[in-house]
Amino acid sequence: MKWFSRRKKQSADSSKAWMITKQCLSLISESAKSVYPNEFAGLLRVDEEKKDIITEVVLIPGTISGSQHALYQMHMKPVDFSIVGTVHSHPSESFYPSEADLQLFRKYGRVHIIIARPYSDRSWQGYDGMGNPVEMRII
Repeated sequence: MKWFSRRKKQSADSSKAWMITKQCLSLISESAKSVYPNEFAGLLRVDEEKKDIITEVVLIPGTISGSQHALYQMHMKPVDFSIVGTVHSHPSESFYPSEADLQLFRKYGRVHIIIARPYSDRSWQGYDGMGNPVEMRII
């Protein structure tokens, strides 16, 4: 009889080194601060030519934000193949994904960002579609 461990599967994007522009990270940070104590939520868009550089945040109409959740209206998501994942804030100081976050990651996109208080360039983390931390460089 074989025993199976319940390790997280590594996705192809786990080893990929993603980059994010300083301006885009600043927008995420300021947006999270502006809606605090609620969560901020958006989609991540990459540069059309350099597909590993996150350059923009797309806001979905009808997104609902609360103090412990953000609900994306995915039926309002534009048809845009340069959207690679999601971003949202946590009103706490933890940027670790919840079970609901992990479900979202598995369904939508290859890379995701969670930013936490104090919403600085040191209080965020990138994750792949399986919830594994990924390296992201600010450029």
